[in-house]
Amino acid sequence: MEEDIANRLKRCPTAVVHDVMRARGLRDFTLPHELRPIMPDESLAGPAFTVEGSPAPGTDADTTLLAWTWLLSQSKPAHVWVLQPHDRTVAHMGELSAQTLKSKGVLGCVLDGGARDVAALRAMRFPTWCRYFTPRDIVAYWMPKAIEQDIRIGDVIINPGDYILGDCDGLVRVPSGLAKEIVVAAEQTMTSENRVRSAILNGMDPQEAYRTFGKF
Repeated sequence: MEEDIANRLKRCPTAVVHDVMRARGLRDFTLPHELRPIMPDESLAGPAFTVEGSPAPGTDADTTLLAWTWLLSQSKPAHVWVLQPHDRTVAHMGELSAQTLKSKGVLGCVLDGGARDVAALRAMRFPTWCRYFTPRDIVAYWMPKAIEQDIRIGDVIINPGDYILGDCDGLVRVPSGLAKEIVVAAEQTMTSENRVRSAILNGMDPQEAYRTFGKF
């Protein structure tokens, strides 16, 4: 069921899903626009595996790497790795980590932080949204502290299992309990928009198109 919803959601633009959720009175579901994809032509959709951590300067290198590799080992296949690092200094994803996650079936990652080895991530086609790039890693600086708990990115609270949808426009969070309903509505909206598009291309006035289809 999760994979079916994720596959259908992935075919829906974030703008359409945003409008559907806005029309239902939902709020605070659009992630910060500073989170940008390293591959704008790739989209991403799936349930969230949530991670939270924070800087821990002075922690020895071995401790940070053991904690990091433990974190990677806990990741779930067919999920999106979503991290709140509470940090704007180091990279929180790199080549070996991304390769590990991809080999475990993780769909991609969303980082409220940084990435490195970006050329390698692009080469392996690992969808990644982040704030910045830097060569600096987490060693002796950053530690994870929780997985599969609610996290906050910007104004958005993300619960484990909520759906994350990302494309070149940005990212939205779809509540897990409403995901199927929202996917169905988004698919219907896309059909309506196709009718409007065809009418406009055939010369219909935009106001007439809006009045006729109730959509623009």
